[in-house]
Amino acid sequence: MLVNTKELLLNAKNGKYAIPHFNINNLEWAKYILEECNKLNVPVILGVSEGACKYMGGFNVIYKMVTGLIEDLNINIPVSLHLDHGSSFESCKAAIDAGFTSVMIDASRYELPTNIKLTKEVVEYAHSKNVTVEAEVGHIGGTEDNITNTSTNATLEDCEVLYKNTDIDSLAPALGSVHGFYKGEANLDFETMQKINASLPIPLVLHGGTGIPAEKISYAISCGIAKININTELQATWAKAVKNFLETNEDAIDPRKIIGSGEEALKNKIAELVSLFKTKI
Repeated sequence: MLVNTKELLLNAKNGKYAIPHFNINNLEWAKYILEECNKLNVPVILGVSEGACKYMGGFNVIYKMVTGLIEDLNINIPVSLHLDHGSSFESCKAAIDAGFTSVMIDASRYELPTNIKLTKEVVEYAHSKNVTVEAEVGHIGGTEDNITNTSTNATLEDCEVLYKNTDIDSLAPALGSVHGFYKGEANLDFETMQKINASLPIPLVLHGGTGIPAEKISYAISCGIAKININTELQATWAKAVKNFLETNEDAIDPRKIIGSGEEALKNKIAELVSLFKTKI
């Protein structure tokens, strides 16, 4: 069933575990993620970037695809359908109107007053529709939808001001993680993370979960991280399996077999991550 993220993330914050946020890029990925999380009996957040939304045909297509999969596959775990890095009020509104149960408004590229103004507009509309809102403070760098950005770490003060003026449901503070692959070791600011967690009652979100060592993931969860976003790690895992299949099956032309050759590896990686996050219902 589709739910918003409020109760999921608050339970995770209080229980010291994290809900996996897996980005979907096509029907097959949505199917594999739902099947494996249902098998493991853990809740999941299906993230959709604006680029992936455009690729798959639009918000309505994605909503109907996901709800159709939930019904036909008999998925009985909590599932949230989430707009990842919504860039505008209009984009968030379109996702909400299509049936998405959670949105992220990413106004972190603006100065804080503008971030607050835009985030508040999204929150007011989303909450009127029982949809939860995630926001970002600082700027999480790396590569997202083939756009490279630099990082700017969040401060405790900016996080407090944004929360008090917007009534957001969760917050992604930029604290050293990046989208895509890390160049060198992930250097997370756990001290600031702990301070933000102690100051704010809402769950924290870690973007750029790919490549962060297991011990740092576990420590981040202990510091209030209740949702971890993974995309690149699944892409790399799936791509490796498909490449291996094509190398040994040069005559393969059936797209179902080509795309499906990455299913087992993808599901194994999902199970590994769910175990690391200690996710539970």
